Amino acid sequence: MDASRKAQPTVLLVGVDLGLPHFDAQLHELGLLAQTAGLQPVARITCKRRAPDAALYVGTGKAEEIRALALESGATEILFDQSLSPAQQRNLERSLEMPVNDRTLLILEIFAQRARSHEGKLQVELARLQYLSTRLVRRWSHLERQTGGAGVRGGPGEKQIELDKRMISEAIKRTKERLVRIKRQRQTQRKQRLRRDTFTISLVGYTNAGKSTLFNALVKARAYAADQLFATLDTTTRQLYLGGADEQEPLGGRTVSLSDTVGFIRDLPHGLIDAFEATLQEAADADLLLHVVDAASPEHGQQMQEVLKVLADIGADQVPQVLVFNKLDAIEPQRRPRRLLDSTELPDPSGSGARPFERVFVSAQSGLGLPGLRELLLRHAQAGQAPHLALLAQGQSTVLADDLA
Repeated sequence: MDASRKAQPTVLLVGVDLGLPHFDAQLHELGLLAQTAGLQPVARITCKRRAPDAALYVGTGKAEEIRALALESGATEILFDQSLSPAQQRNLERSLEMPVNDRTLLILEIFAQRARSHEGKLQVELARLQYLSTRLVRRWSHLERQTGGAGVRGGPGEKQIELDKRMISEAIKRTKERLVRIKRQRQTQRKQRLRRDTFTISLVGYTNAGKSTLFNALVKARAYAADQLFATLDTTTRQLYLGGADEQEPLGGRTVSLSDTVGFIRDLPHGLIDAFEATLQEAADADLLLHVVDAASPEHGQQMQEVLKVLADIGADQVPQVLVFNKLDAIEPQRRPRRLLDSTELPDPSGSGARPFERVFVSAQSGLGLPGLRELLLRHAQAGQAPHLALLAQGQSTVLADDLA
């Protein structure tokens, strides 16, 4: 093991199965999140419960088991895959005698590390302030002070708590005001695009599905792309020219506006959804969404549902969507689709039945399937809107292998 890896803080990953369908028994995603944040997972432990324990989330017996495994594995921190209340976090730290953090804080830390633009930093700062405001008495040791005579310890310093809460409240207010100004600027830019009759397309999808790689492949940009979670946080917009007006392009050429947005993830903290409103508004205001899916992931079905839930939260669920199943080159040859364009149905998060979607298979890395995707986008742009299953109505439906249906 090299010196840099030894220097990484070591963490014990904890997952609690509450009977929900998306429980990750291997804690694979939590491990990836931890590594993205610069932490080194050294052990994993899971348990089943009907409901979280009010005090310790996992109960006294399991807390003792977690403490023993942490000491045995050399972990210096405990990381839960679920969100903990301030009281649960405080009680666990007292019981385990080491730092305890949850999935929400971990995602916030990653966003803080990755934000590059002024807007992105403001959005992350707002979410962090809102998170910390509920944990003042746990995080800030200076909130307890000596009172009375020598050797006499008084209670918590109420005046200091009030002061710190007011400081955080004022910081939240200032950050919100700055984001409002940025939101107005974005609205002005959108109005200008509308006046120019610009067709807007936004890339959305689960984190690490390959949105930025696809964005770069389509517009020949150099946006940062890497095989890691939340590689890109800041929205990037470029002009995309679709085809040319000649005999080979009967529909003629068209230029559209293409935006790459932040990736989604299971249990994305609501504070981040609220804070990234200005960025996510790009998706809500788009004429068409390209919902990028990691076709090689065994969890792609659940990941699509998580994305649809977030889109519903931000009011973008009614924007027309095309499913782009990416990473086709990573699928075994016998499981690859026979055709690259077809349709599918996905359950609506609201429970109101299933919705039809056009689906196209591509490899942003190798370029496989990209000409078909560009032709599909051109048809939508020429129509001025994105009607569901436009190509299928022209008899271009296809049949795919059962594994990917």
